[in-house]
Amino acid sequence: MSKINNLPALGEKAQSAWEAFQKFDQAALADGAIPKKYKELIALAVAMTTQCPYCLEIHKDAALKAGATEEEIAEATFITAALRAGAAVTHGTHLVSK
Repeated sequence: MSKINNLPALGEKAQSAWEAFQKFDQAALADGAIPKKYKELIALAVAMTTQCPYCLEIHKDAALKAGATEEEIAEATFITAALRAGAAVTHGTHLVSK
């Protein structure tokens, strides 16, 4: 069961921090040197890595609204998978003796 609709209630209980977080989040994801569409694709890749279902839901919708295609989202998924697999391999270097 999704609790995403509880965000406003959480924010009410820590209003100053919530408002500061919202402003930071909006600023970080606004158009800039990196266009919003690409920022949302980056956010999706990070969300896949952190495995946050709420971030996936929020940033998928935002990416589509910013003009991302399902093909771009699919490629972002495989970029994420490649980096996660690569991280497992490079961490394996800590397990072997030279």
